[in-house]
Amino acid sequence: MLTLAELKRDRALVDSIDWDMTPEKAVDMYLEWGAGWVRGHDFVAGENDESVYFVLYDWEGDCAATLIRRTVDGAEEIARIQVPETLFNRACDEDGRLPGGTVHRLSRELIDWISERIGGAGLSFGATTH
Repeated sequence: MLTLAELKRDRALVDSIDWDMTPEKAVDMYLEWGAGWVRGHDFVAGENDESVYFVLYDWEGDCAATLIRRTVDGAEEIARIQVPETLFNRACDEDGRLPGGTVHRLSRELIDWISERIGGAGLSFGATTH
């Protein structure tokens, strides 16, 4: 698992982050049991496609954003960044908490906070690589 400093140094990885990707969209794109109809023009074209995106896990007890690399073969957690508790809680509340825990998307405020620390571009437009 990469540290914040290691992630910041890996410019290719930082540049590949899809800030628009959500946990729901990843399921739709990469898992056969996704809803499918929401894909529009976003779909996996082949086994070499991957998406790199952040999620929040509200059941883990710490306030961290986890960077995921998802392919058709599965998902790998590649970095964890500790984030301010207030930003973490606001993002989870904004996305909607469920009993037992939920995987959340990042809020715009949290995207800006993380992007500033890793030197990212913020919102990307279709950063899924082929």
